[in-house]
Amino acid sequence: MKIKKGDTVQILKGKDRDKRGKVLEINPRNLKVVIEGLNIRKKHSRPRKAGEKGQIVEFPASIPLANVSLVCSSCQKANRVGYRVLENGKKERICRKCSAVIST
Repeated sequence: MKIKKGDTVQILKGKDRDKRGKVLEINPRNLKVVIEGLNIRKKHSRPRKAGEKGQIVEFPASIPLANVSLVCSSCQKANRVGYRVLENGKKERICRKCSAVIST
């Protein structure tokens, strides 16, 4: 997974196109992400106990991973993620446009 929890991403398709938000959850099995404050859905809940009222709950729904792009923290542009291998064998994520290291 090139996108991690806590990253800032930009939505590429759908009703929230070109909006940015922070990643709350990632589901690697289904390749979906949940972004804070975007793709809001409404769920109607029935009253469970006597005297309780039904309510409408709003929650952020998941978006396919292919519909989001990572935003670089230094150049503030949405782009693909590149990798650089360090001398000790570890990899770090870099921006493909400005070659800056992308930190979480």
